[in-house]
Amino acid sequence: MSIIIVDDNATNQMIIRTILRKEGYNDIRIASSAMELYDMLHIDSSAYMEEQVDLILLDMMMPEIDGLEACRRIVSDNRYRDVPIVFVTAVGDSMKLAEALDAGATDYVMKPINKLEMLARIRSALRLKHEKDWHRERDKRIRYELELAKQVQRSVLSPPIRNDRICMEAEYRPSSELAGDYYAWFPIDRSRYGVILLDMMGHGISSSLVCMFISSVLKDMVLRITDPEEVMQELNNRMGQLYRPTELVNFYFTAIFVLIDTENRTLQYANAGHPAGIAVTDSSLTPLETSGPAVGLFDSIHVRQKTLSYEPGMTIVLYTDGLLDAIDVEADEASLERIAEGVRGLPDSTPGELVDHIIQSSGEASKQRDDICMVRIQLN
Repeated sequence: MSIIIVDDNATNQMIIRTILRKEGYNDIRIASSAMELYDMLHIDSSAYMEEQVDLILLDMMMPEIDGLEACRRIVSDNRYRDVPIVFVTAVGDSMKLAEALDAGATDYVMKPINKLEMLARIRSALRLKHEKDWHRERDKRIRYELELAKQVQRSVLSPPIRNDRICMEAEYRPSSELAGDYYAWFPIDRSRYGVILLDMMGHGISSSLVCMFISSVLKDMVLRITDPEEVMQELNNRMGQLYRPTELVNFYFTAIFVLIDTENRTLQYANAGHPAGIAVTDSSLTPLETSGPAVGLFDSIHVRQKTLSYEPGMTIVLYTDGLLDAIDVEADEASLERIAEGVRGLPDSTPGELVDHIIQSSGEASKQRDDICMVRIQLN
């Protein structure tokens, strides 16, 4: 344990140091003023160095810079905000002692020093420091693991596809470290592609893990099953594997699956409780409407498949409800029209530019409240 004694009186320094050494605390340093303490801790140094210190025993009444000011200065430094500071003082004014605690001190010991009391308060302060260090290390580890999980989550999202028949791109904006949105597309053969966009209930690690589970399921399933109705039924069966009867809330998601045949120029889709996608041309807007319940809510589901024919130049836009929340439009038709206007007005934009345009055109400047994901499919 590293302890710094700060006192302008040499006798007090000797008394405190002797008590500490007899108790087994050997890493002890002495500062006779607040400025010396600042130097030890590199408080005013341009180089960002951190000194190992577990406890500061600080006198309240010192020349030039008193203990209260020194305490405030130290706890305002992020490097030392968790270091406990115990005042050792002869000041018995309750207002001053309250001010010391408000300044960031952990505790205080009155002079003349009672050895047993001081050691008890030091042990208490060091236990607090140990707890704070443990929580800080745990938080650091959690942040690292969240960052790793975020990278893994992004790695399973499909890269853009651009060829003479089709262009598929996406914009993906988590509202927190880990999102509950997931998209993917799968080349099935030379002319057919399966595209899915889903919105998992909730956010965070658990929702992200379920998305990873669905991702692994889809990679195997879409090469065997291409019928959109059957895809939804199989996903519902797989979600049943995660059902826990003892849990009050189990996971489910909304999803839209689209099978695109570029040779026959057809779209087959099934929408399981998801916001309606749109098929946009220069003169028309066709919603890809909900045709069944969300996936995972019931033991079995039926999501009706629908089919559309298309001509080259059509754009398909799929999105999660985070985009609708961001544009804050009450009427479904108005939101679809706003998205279609953006598609028509910015045909050469990136999906990110399109999302920005749609949100800005709504006049909304509020903070993003939910995950936003948009998939744009241009049929050439």
